[in-house]
Amino acid sequence: LNFGVDTGLIFLLAYAASKTWDFYVINWGYPYYSFATIFFSVMFVYYTLFEALTCRTPGKWLSISKVIRENGKKPGLLQVLIRSAVRLTIIDIFFLPFLDRTLHDYLSRTDVVEA
Repeated sequence: LNFGVDTGLIFLLAYAASKTWDFYVINWGYPYYSFATIFFSVMFVYYTLFEALTCRTPGKWLSISKVIRENGKKPGLLQVLIRSAVRLTIIDIFFLPFLDRTLHDYLSRTDVVEA
């Protein structure tokens, strides 16, 4: 549920940003950025802001879960930045069978638990 809701919202935000940016590219000569560049930029900012400020994203609110450190406290900004950056890699999800959690949780030393 977390992944589906958050990815859907990120896609909508990135699509709106891409179309807005395309207007400026066409009419004002701004540099062109591909949709993928905008999507991954929005994704990084989305997860960083939500998890740094509230430990939750809209997807986590719906599934009643939150991000915590391994010691049970709120994650620090560096941990949130690591989580957001590692999410951008394509190999993140493939560590689930080996580590029993995703790579972004393992490297940032965080976990997602019920709120």
